[in-house]
Amino acid sequence: MSELGALLHRHCHNGSTATAIPRLTLSRSDVKTSPTHVVYSPLLCVIAEGRKRVFLGNEEFRYDPMNYLVTSLDLPVSGQVIEAPCLGLALALDLPTLAALLLEMPPITASRTTSKAMAVNKLDDELLNPILRLLRLLDRPRDIAVLGPLIEREILYRLLLGPRGEMLRQLALPASHLSQISRAIDVIRRRYDQSLRIEELARIAGMSAPSFHRHFRAVTAMSPRQFQKRIRLQEARRLLLSKNSDAASVGFDVGYESASQFSREYGRLFGAPPARDTARMRQTLTPRKRTLAAVRSSHRFTPESA
Repeated sequence: MSELGALLHRHCHNGSTATAIPRLTLSRSDVKTSPTHVVYSPLLCVIAEGRKRVFLGNEEFRYDPMNYLVTSLDLPVSGQVIEAPCLGLALALDLPTLAALLLEMPPITASRTTSKAMAVNKLDDELLNPILRLLRLLDRPRDIAVLGPLIEREILYRLLLGPRGEMLRQLALPASHLSQISRAIDVIRRRYDQSLRIEELARIAGMSAPSFHRHFRAVTAMSPRQFQKRIRLQEARRLLLSKNSDAASVGFDVGYESASQFSREYGRLFGAPPARDTARMRQTLTPRKRTLAAVRSSHRFTPESA
């Protein structure tokens, strides 16, 4: 872990740093942070120093150098650094590679229980070692093209064999509940500004409406309506920060029919009404950070948000 920290110190500037290794992003914060609202895609997060916490619905997930965080779906969350300095990495999970690995691995009896799409687990040496070897490639960039995919494949293999392997196996199997819910989430994210009926989402997922509602909540810790609301409000915040639109117009753009309802729900999530929240963010952010914040608040995930 000390070597991992040294590599992160050497290759990561303050904030987030994209790397020459596909899907790998490094992050660094020298101070504790306020909650940031983002959408996590399937990814692995590891910390070498400090601590972070992530809220999914009303559930809290904390991780540190002894524990890693893994997600298997696109999820609207809020996250913050609670102990600094904090150095970490995020590796976006390549789903085609996961599916290919499953075809090559011996059959594993699948659980009938629907797995939640976010989890924290102990970081052991079998997973830490290939992660460390992947970061060492940053010192040998000419080896990345050949060795990078091999090491990434090993990391995914260790995740599949680990305590959270069932969650990732469900994601890669088209007939699993997690995969079915994933199809519905994709529709919610693309049509977040529209009125979506539970029956339509259930049909897309290939489930009955009661079964869909039950499994959706089990996976995301939210109802479909709450999930869509989070996506709408995060997109609204991005629009308010990046454009000179008034709150009422933005509310209508993201699907609200009532300006007062939009303002009320926005304040409940972000702690202040739209105009006040936007003014506060603009006062505390430099122009460059303001642009990054607008991107990170988008309904489209970027690994830099992890």
